[in-house]
Amino acid sequence: QVQLVESGGGLVQPGGSLRLSCAASGSIFSIYAMGWYRQAQGKQRELVATIPSGGMTNYADSVKGRFTISRDNAKNTVYLQMNTLKPEDTAVYYCNADLKTSPLRRSSYWGQGTQVTVSS
Repeated sequence: QVQLVESGGGLVQPGGSLRLSCAASGSIFSIYAMGWYRQAQGKQRELVATIPSGGMTNYADSVKGRFTISRDNAKNTVYLQMNTLKPEDTAVYYCNADLKTSPLRRSSYWGQGTQVTVSS
């Protein structure tokens, strides 16, 4: 079994910052890409940022220049530094990991989600 546990969400004022963390644990053989997605109320889940094992990052246009994704491979952890937050960033943020639990078994896993609310 694999678990992804997110932390760091909360309430912040517009212009503020938050840092999300997501730690993967369990029967992990190797991790490929890790990423963050978000789902606002009444909307579909959308990509925020991804980072493959090689380190080339990818961002949604709406967060470029404000959010930074990074990972610590030794800790199986991915981070999302969110700066200059806007009310439209309000959503449940989900961590995702594309990983192998054995040499022949590769799947995508999701965390439980953490709420980020940007409001004055």
